[in-house]
Amino acid sequence: IPRAEKMGMLRVESLQIAYGDRVVVAGLSFSVEPGRALGLIGPNGAGKTTVLRALSGVIPIQVGSIFWENIPLHILPPEQRARWIAVVPQGASLPEAFTGEEVVAFGRTPYLSWLSALSSTDRLQIEQAMIRTETQAFSERRVGTLSGGERQRLLIARAFAQTPRILLLDEAFAHLDLKYQLRLLQLIRRMLQTDRMAGVLAIHDLHLAARFCDQLLLLKNGRALAFGPPEEVLQPALLEAAYEIPMRVERHPKAGWLIWPA
Repeated sequence: IPRAEKMGMLRVESLQIAYGDRVVVAGLSFSVEPGRALGLIGPNGAGKTTVLRALSGVIPIQVGSIFWENIPLHILPPEQRARWIAVVPQGASLPEAFTGEEVVAFGRTPYLSWLSALSSTDRLQIEQAMIRTETQAFSERRVGTLSGGERQRLLIARAFAQTPRILLLDEAFAHLDLKYQLRLLQLIRRMLQTDRMAGVLAIHDLHLAARFCDQLLLLKNGRALAFGPPEEVLQPALLEAAYEIPMRVERHPKAGWLIWPA
């Protein structure tokens, strides 16, 4: 297997995904450069989570290709793909008896051989991930004593400890209060840039998507209605076509994007 460099690019070509005979995603093509974030937006059932699951390798694709630079990710062995792609799900179940540090340590699993112990490099990555996500206070606490938002922050720390090339987030901020939504989105933006990762975020909040994503992919029924920078995608006519309600979009000099049903 060729080595994937950090300077690669995530590229998706003519993606099609089906559950049985039902095609749920069709004809999707997009790319994400390292250091940049793509936001998947659209109504419930648009296909956002399905696209992320296909990118991570959880579900197979019927047609199309997924590349990191010239390396086809969709045919990589699972252990190799696990080193290159980290996933932050929404509200994943965690073992309640585990400590916060043990949860974050799972991010190093793809780098461990059978029954091997954590190396000094592994422990440094775990420590740095917890510092960056401000989760050091949960290091010795049991998961069962933590709130939903605190658990979600551990999942983000676990992904950072994995040191991936591609970061996938599926509504990863839904359980966080506004302070940590902003802090962690700002942190993710910095880490995408400093670590040269490509980020793909499924996100319902159009204001956050507009503020933190370099590009947006607007989906409806598994098809792309628009793909490009926020100012091109966040057009009232396109949003109305996706959400089936009249929409208003304005740019405020201080508040930024203002998007609401008309």
